[in-house]
Amino acid sequence: MNLFKFSKNEIVELLSSKSSAILDLMISANSKRDNTIITFSKNIFIPLTEVCRNTCGYCTFRKDPKELGKQILMFPEDIISNLKKSEKYGCKEALFTFGERSDQIKDIRNILEKIGFENMSEYLYYICEETLKSTDLLPHSNPGIVSKKELKMLKEVNASMGLMLENSSPRLMQTEAHINSPGKNPWLRTQTIENAGRLKIPFTTGLLIGIGETLEERAQSLLELRRIQNKYGHIQEIIIQNFRSKPGIPMESHPEPSLMAVLKTVAVAKLIFPDVSIQVPPNLNKETSQMFLLAGADDWGGISPLSKDYVNPEAPWPEINELKRLTYDTGFSMRERLPVYPEYINSKFLSTNILEKIEKIKLKYKMNI
Repeated sequence: MNLFKFSKNEIVELLSSKSSAILDLMISANSKRDNTIITFSKNIFIPLTEVCRNTCGYCTFRKDPKELGKQILMFPEDIISNLKKSEKYGCKEALFTFGERSDQIKDIRNILEKIGFENMSEYLYYICEETLKSTDLLPHSNPGIVSKKELKMLKEVNASMGLMLENSSPRLMQTEAHINSPGKNPWLRTQTIENAGRLKIPFTTGLLIGIGETLEERAQSLLELRRIQNKYGHIQEIIIQNFRSKPGIPMESHPEPSLMAVLKTVAVAKLIFPDVSIQVPPNLNKETSQMFLLAGADDWGGISPLSKDYVNPEAPWPEINELKRLTYDTGFSMRERLPVYPEYINSKFLSTNILEKIEKIKLKYKMNI
């Protein structure tokens, strides 16, 4: 059967696989590989602000303005200084993120006005532009829900962008996970992902597993992303991220998804998306990360030798040499990539500024892309 045309019921059946059928599922997923290379991007993680309009039940990233004090917004001189440090480690990706629609918060809006910006998207554009001018890094931005106009502006100074779908079910808006998070409305998130497709922006998205969704909702979410990819072809990687319980969050006592549940989701995602890279965050799965490689995962994602994972601060990045050992031990090889995948490095998907920067990076680091 052609999995591009699988029904939701058929995908649910795969996600429900038992005993030896799981091994068959993993073998089938691995058969979709083009090669035995596992990729990663060496990056620095820069949170412009941790203020956010959403209060998700599983989040430790979001902070209140009073809690942050003078650290409420990162300023250009500090950002560029950190980017310069990351160059010494050979980083090529500058991952920029901030709390969604943080400029709706008065404290952030006041600071932006003082330094000459109307909103966070305008500020992000300036930071990305300065990154391209002053460093050898390529911006990859995750600004949350933004308009098509904002996406069009940001495309000029980004090699790629991203937004997790998390789940396509509106039911989750009434659960502990998203009841206080207007930006997690799946329609809004789908619109942003589709607008990125209309604008030909290389894009990263994915699912958050274990936040209270049913297998049917998980299957429908994968089908929704497949629909978008069939239409626009701009999704370069899909992240399958597992919920992890953390002290102090509203969902602290919520059960984490089992290894088998995540393993089956990874394998099914690879079957549905043989044309897209599948990523599982290794810092959230230190003891089991090799299993996901055997289920079709082919990318470790962004790994920073310098900055922490601000979304999961309790889970430090593994050392790149340790990742290499795990990769080789599983029978694969490992290769560094840029934040934009090779098939998208052309004038259809990237601005002239970005294409010129990529050529300079390739020459400097002798990267064969």
